[in-house]
Amino acid sequence: MALTELAVRKAKSKDKDYKLSVERGMYLHVKSNGAKYWRMKYRFGGKEKTLSFGVYPEVTLAEAMNRLDTARRKLREDTDPGLEKKKAKLKRKIESGTTFELVAREWIEMKSRKWAPRHTERVTRSLELDIFPRIGNIPISEIDSVLLRSVIDPIQVRGALDIA
Repeated sequence: MALTELAVRKAKSKDKDYKLSVERGMYLHVKSNGAKYWRMKYRFGGKEKTLSFGVYPEVTLAEAMNRLDTARRKLREDTDPGLEKKKAKLKRKIESGTTFELVAREWIEMKSRKWAPRHTERVTRSLELDIFPRIGNIPISEIDSVLLRSVIDPIQVRGALDIA
């Protein structure tokens, strides 16, 4: 019998953690503290692995089933879905930590070795006044020409063409 949304909702904590089987290696792991986790057991490269799909109720049964289908498709393509998930998470972490301001400050530090101290101060000050307040906290991968125009245009309008 397939697990239903109602059965998932009614699953209560017990003295020990337990699993409710769904299908094709997926199950609901019910913790003794009442937390419910969607998981999938699979084999890749001769090793047994576990992949997490999220926490119920944030991830519904239907969403977990969609994630199961995606993971199964990756396995058919000879790709480890757990490794893919780790790589995507790491990529998001790196991209979110690489803001325009961080990259710009690294660039200034690198260039300041060749620049005169006064020039370094001018470049840093213009970025701090004109650029960082608008796009400094945006991940560098998210910045495009439209966003840059929205920053440069007001600088041009006020006549600071050398800064723009």
